[in-house]
Amino acid sequence: MSRPRIALLTAAHEPEETTRNFRRELDADLAEFHAKAGELPNRHPDAFDGVVVTGSKSSVYWDDDWIPALVDYVAAAHEADVPILGVCFGHQVLAEALGGTVEDMGAFELGYREVDRTTDDPVFEGVPETFTTFTTHGDTVTDLPPGATLLAENDYGVHAFRAGDSVGVQFHPEYDNETAERIAREKDVDEDRREAVLAGITPEAYDAACEAKRLFENFTSRLASPAAGD
Repeated sequence: MSRPRIALLTAAHEPEETTRNFRRELDADLAEFHAKAGELPNRHPDAFDGVVVTGSKSSVYWDDDWIPALVDYVAAAHEADVPILGVCFGHQVLAEALGGTVEDMGAFELGYREVDRTTDDPVFEGVPETFTTFTTHGDTVTDLPPGATLLAENDYGVHAFRAGDSVGVQFHPEYDNETAERIAREKDVDEDRREAVLAGITPEAYDAACEAKRLFENFTSRLASPAAGD
């Protein structure tokens, strides 16, 4: 059976590590586009079986030309009934595209932390009700899109929602410990907090976080039969 064809819209400022992580986790044929550089598919979204939007150092409300173009593409894909998975910034892009609200938290969540599922959902099949995952974000979805369902949250707010066939997750299930450590060293947080986060980046924490990686399999396994052509 052919694998699904997914448009991977990379919003990362330096995309190599991001694409490496998603290539490892997504069992699909990926067509990669560096959205941050203004690259988006030039075909109708239904040429793909699914769309994945990655994290980014950017905020969805910044006045950068590539961001509204990405938001518009995601809105069009959702309207065309193409399933979307948005991760961190991608989760916020999905919320913005569907009429939700994204705002600066005035705080920063960083490190391996616990998230609670609020309801059963196919994308979280096999994932514990409370699970460990790596987080790094200063923005949050403060209002879900109309008709969306909250799927997961913690003390920093919304961590997952569903709208139709599209799902956003605020956390980073694609991270390995190499990425987690690099991110922790780069973030503008006080040194005591940084050292505490780094101390928590352990093989045991990564093993626990691998339970949430199940959502990639759950997402790809429910995609339609692969689109014909290229």
